[in-house]
Amino acid sequence: MEDWMLTWRKQSRWILEPSLLSSQFTSGSSYLNMDSQKKVGQRKAIEVGPWGGNGGSSWDDGTFSGVREITIVYERCIDSIRVEYDKHGKPISGEKHGGNGGSHTAKIKLQYPEEFLTSISGHYCPVVSGGSPVIRSLTFKSNRRTFGPYGVAEGTPFTFAMEGGLIAGFKGRSGWYLDSIGFRLSRLQGSGIRDVMQKKLKKLGSLIGYNNGESLSHSKAT
Repeated sequence: MEDWMLTWRKQSRWILEPSLLSSQFTSGSSYLNMDSQKKVGQRKAIEVGPWGGNGGSSWDDGTFSGVREITIVYERCIDSIRVEYDKHGKPISGEKHGGNGGSHTAKIKLQYPEEFLTSISGHYCPVVSGGSPVIRSLTFKSNRRTFGPYGVAEGTPFTFAMEGGLIAGFKGRSGWYLDSIGFRLSRLQGSGIRDVMQKKLKKLGSLIGYNNGESLSHSKAT
């Protein structure tokens, strides 16, 4: 059975990728919580993070099939976040985490299930002198697009990328702002991978068929 391996790639960058040996799963970072693995259907969910400060109160949205939409309110930092998840084909709206500040709102709408979150990066540091660190900026990447950055790219950077899986839930701390953020990860279901690959192969086959037809037409014409 395939396991995952957490690998340090660059400064403040972790990447979770498939590994054939469970012994290769390194957990030297406090950001990886192997004791809190949870099953999602036939998949295991792994918690990573949080990154940020210790202010506010802790929250945990749980683990879902995937993410449909993310609403971010921000200005000098990330003021609040709300996530709409998918659970077995049905939209599930999560709670708002953070305060009522912020003058900019961004809505990230994923084309789920074909599109899913694979990477999140950002920065954290105090927004006021002497204060506790908060999330200052966030950037989201799917298997198709990049969203952001939102907020101010100041402070300590962090990046988490996922290969062979997706981000299936969020957790963290919040009060007046989004103080910290972490994620729940799960493998792509086999059917999900097959559906995506079949669409790609079908598109590729159409292009090849078109090119061959064009070549044959050209040969007959000459």
